[in-house]
Amino acid sequence: MTASAPLVMEIVEAAPRRRYWSQAEKEQLVAETCEPGVSVSLVARRRGVDPSLLFRWRRQMLTPAEPPPIFAPVEVADTTSALPLTPPTPCGASMIEIELAGGRRLRVGRDVDAEALRRVISVLERS
Repeated sequence: MTASAPLVMEIVEAAPRRRYWSQAEKEQLVAETCEPGVSVSLVARRRGVDPSLLFRWRRQMLTPAEPPPIFAPVEVADTTSALPLTPPTPCGASMIEIELAGGRRLRVGRDVDAEALRRVISVLERS
């Protein structure tokens, strides 16, 4: 290296900074895209905005918002005493009641197919 050669230093930033857009700027850009004969891509190129960002702003500003859900008033009443207690119906001559493990009961007619009943009981006993 000679003494007469100038030193040149270049500063390179690691990543570009994120640009902040005010609400007024966003509204102005969206308004430009609504003019006749103007495309979103053209406005994005002219103003240095990513087209997908401009499309998102358009969707947010030009799409009507969903109305908020309407809730119905609910009144909880004490109905424990109002429920009638019905005794279990006795099995008639045409019904068969089978008590399974875990206290489950199965009621079938007396003319049920025996093989089908066997399959149902085996499935219920497994669960």
